[in-house]
Amino acid sequence: MRKKLWTLNLVLLVSLGLLGRQLRQEWQAAREREKKMLSQVVKPAPPPPVTPQPAPASLQAAGYLDVAQQMLFSKDRNPNVVVEQAAPKPVPAFPKFYGVMNLGDGLTAILNDGPGRQRPFKAGDKVGEFKLAEIGNDALTLEWEDKKFVKRFAELQDRSAAPPAESGRPGPVTSIQAAPPKPPEPARTGPGADMGMGISACNANDPSPPGTVVDGKRKVVSESPFGKVCRWEPVSK
Repeated sequence: MRKKLWTLNLVLLVSLGLLGRQLRQEWQAAREREKKMLSQVVKPAPPPPVTPQPAPASLQAAGYLDVAQQMLFSKDRNPNVVVEQAAPKPVPAFPKFYGVMNLGDGLTAILNDGPGRQRPFKAGDKVGEFKLAEIGNDALTLEWEDKKFVKRFAELQDRSAAPPAESGRPGPVTSIQAAPPKPPEPARTGPGADMGMGISACNANDPSPPGTVVDGKRKVVSESPFGKVCRWEPVSK
């Protein structure tokens, strides 16, 4: 019995030795395969050929014409822009001119700055909507809205009292008895209508000679491009 056990143990021992040897050989073979695999140099594959992309086309305004012409957010959208210009402001009526005088402190123009209002103006004064820029020998320079207007005295004279033109067609002749002539009105002496700044106009046919003093005012007659200009000035004390 004991002999059989020794024989069985020996067989098992030999089997274990052979199995260990086989395992060692397989392990060494695996190591060799690993070394060969790690030692191999892998050549990289050549890259694929690169095809150049076409250059983008340049931008042109005509390509966006539909965007400008087609309706986007408004029905009246269109490429034609209409610029409305404001109508120019009409030039106001020029003041009427009644004469020029010089009281020793420069030229003064007699103008109207309203219906029935006549008074003297110097260069730089406002005359209605205009500014009297300059008083010349035969013309006035007026400024309005950054514009200058040079008007001769004859252009600014008040002709509203001019007699109407006679009609070329004669009317029927009627017999009218002439009324007896009215006696001439007596000439009024002394200062007339007030012209402002203490100056008064002269009455028509005033026989008082220049230098006459009435009511604290002296009669002065000076020459102008339109003839003699008469006025009553306050007597300086």
